[in-house]
Amino acid sequence: MHHLLARDWAQLDELLAGGSYAAIQYLQGVGRRPAGRATPQASTEVPRLDSPLGAEGTLRLAKEYFDAGLAATTSPRYLGYVTGGVTPAALVGDWLASTYDQNPHGLRAFGDVSGRVEHETVPLLRELLGLHGAFNGGFVTGATVSNYTCLGVARQWAGRQQGYDVAAEGLLQPIPVFSATSHSSVTKALAGLGLGRNAVRKTATLPGREAMDVADLARKLTDLKGAAAIVIASAGTVNTADFDDFSALLELRKRYSFWLHIDGAFGGFAKLSDSEAHRELLRDWSGADSVTVDNHKWLNVPYDSGTWFVKKQHQELQVATFANGGAAYLNADAGDWNYLNVGPENSRRLRALPIWFTLKAYGRVGYEDIVTRCCATARQLGAALASSAVYALLAPVRLNVVAFTAPELAAEEIDALAQLLNDRGKFFLTPTTLFGRRGLRAAFVNWQHDPRQVEALMTELDACYALISSATAAGAAHLHNTAL
Repeated sequence: MHHLLARDWAQLDELLAGGSYAAIQYLQGVGRRPAGRATPQASTEVPRLDSPLGAEGTLRLAKEYFDAGLAATTSPRYLGYVTGGVTPAALVGDWLASTYDQNPHGLRAFGDVSGRVEHETVPLLRELLGLHGAFNGGFVTGATVSNYTCLGVARQWAGRQQGYDVAAEGLLQPIPVFSATSHSSVTKALAGLGLGRNAVRKTATLPGREAMDVADLARKLTDLKGAAAIVIASAGTVNTADFDDFSALLELRKRYSFWLHIDGAFGGFAKLSDSEAHRELLRDWSGADSVTVDNHKWLNVPYDSGTWFVKKQHQELQVATFANGGAAYLNADAGDWNYLNVGPENSRRLRALPIWFTLKAYGRVGYEDIVTRCCATARQLGAALASSAVYALLAPVRLNVVAFTAPELAAEEIDALAQLLNDRGKFFLTPTTLFGRRGLRAAFVNWQHDPRQVEALMTELDACYALISSATAAGAAHLHNTAL
């Protein structure tokens, strides 16, 4: 054994203590880091591969080389995209997942409990989300692969309706796909499945909404004259956290042949809100054929983690889509359940463990508290913006996302406002366009969110607005004087 490997193995307890200390330093100092962007320090020459440092030296180099460029994306001041943090229990579970280094497949196929951990964690998450036991589930990297998995089975189902096996023969005929406001990960998954990005036939949305106009979908399905289709519904759109009407879609499915897939990346966790109106947004969503959620969003486990749920009645279709054949040493048929045969990955991380840890640690009551606080913080911000003389909401605050604009600013000034806010580093928001208007959006999914942070956010937003307005006024005055 090389002497560095031998030394590091002999000093493993000290090395892990050093890694733990580095992690604690980062977490304790996260309040002093910029919320969303950090300026990396000037590059230093990294030792070449022929000059190995050992683990302790590499940890020291990593702190010098990367630390200054790390932003506080796990903090409650980061409101961009839909990015959660990491609960303490999930962090412990994730560390152990790396330590155990298991590749979870069957329940008995490889003589370990890794497959059982995943198989037993799925029902915990399913119960939390209010999905009944008719769904199988599994853990993948995130929205793209979970949508890919579910839509792969939908593709197999649609092919069967057309009389052939897509997984065996390839895609022989186009399969129509309908959606109103789908996430970009959906079109990426469709491209990877060979259905094509252009397969999506956009349905109309309800006036002033991102939700699907079900009557328009019915007209489009009628035009198919009985041909099978895939309908992709949203449980929480990115800009406004809008929801499609799942009850109406299920009624429609009684008359038309389509696979109903629901993308509930973060919106699925609305089931845990203290608001009955929020919970009602998910009424009848368990009637779908497949559902996806992202665990690294509102569940607040580390990247990367997503979950697919597919109805058990479609298990044969799922195995036909993803069956792992031709490798006898993998013993893929052994055990009661084998993830080798129901998803796109063979080699996988034990992503179930941090989920198991955080669900066991905090339970339903803990996640109800997280979701309720996030929604309350969003409502508080929405109320502050609505009462302001310089801001206007671009949509009602339906759940945990706030989209707003500053009507007196031009589109490029809105972008400048977002840039200035983010460069100052106290908070991080993303610019967006909604209903033809440029604006900003804030998404609240971090387990540490609290309505009391809204005052500080509004103070910072107002300060940035004043600077942008002053710069605009100064520029206009300069142009006026030049003209004179």
